[in-house]
Amino acid sequence: MEWPLLLLNPLFKVIVRWLTQEEAPPPDFPLSDFERLRYEVRSADIILVEGRSRVSEIIKRITQSAWSHAALYIGRLHDLRDESLRARVRSFYSGEPHEPLIIESVLGKGTVVTPLAFYRRDHVRICRPKGISPVDAEKVVAYGIRRLGTEYDARQLFDLARFFLPWGILPRRWRSSLFERTPGPATKLVCSTMIAEAFNSVRYPILPLVKVQEGKILQLVPIHPRLMIPKDFDYSPYFDIIKYPFISIDLEGVYQKLPWGEENEFAKDRKQFSAH
Repeated sequence: MEWPLLLLNPLFKVIVRWLTQEEAPPPDFPLSDFERLRYEVRSADIILVEGRSRVSEIIKRITQSAWSHAALYIGRLHDLRDESLRARVRSFYSGEPHEPLIIESVLGKGTVVTPLAFYRRDHVRICRPKGISPVDAEKVVAYGIRRLGTEYDARQLFDLARFFLPWGILPRRWRSSLFERTPGPATKLVCSTMIAEAFNSVRYPILPLVKVQEGKILQLVPIHPRLMIPKDFDYSPYFDIIKYPFISIDLEGVYQKLPWGEENEFAKDRKQFSAH
């Protein structure tokens, strides 16, 4: 049963504001070296983010993962060879043309263009599709651009908010359908859904179901995009995980020279590191 619009209209902005409010300030020294990540990221890479808002904490708790958000890297405006795609990005982005950009589906905003620098103080990670052809990488980016302006799935907004309420006192029709196996409307998206759809459009595997047909012929069956969550891109064997730590230990033995402090100092910042 669809939620009546009467419930959505007066409460939508209030609940969005509450859910998206940050619960913790950014760390003084983020785990990731943003400048190196910004230099190394490639078109069609997926950026995973460990968010700090209320909704991020809910997603991390539900999915048992540090990753609460995923975004698709599309490069800079001049990286887009198709003029119609550049024009569409410009209609959603008014910033500097040299800025590295991502496309993301955000609660309360829908599918939007965001400068990668927005997450410079957060813990982020690159998931890079192995062996994807340049042509298909462009198609993935183009798919994301064409979905700009798509509405965020408001039903999932209420599903997330209801995780703070006692389950037993809610009417059955109000109980969360967040992880039902039935796909929702194709006109609404959440962050992982849009990205999964983009890769499905070029038949690139994420976490396919492997079936053995008669005669031992393997067949890959893609999982429906609405069932994807950010950590699936981290878990997938088809994506390389690329990390650029704030303090690099690339050289052999250099970790022995790190500026270690006393172990009891860790307890003061235990909350900051508990998810890692």
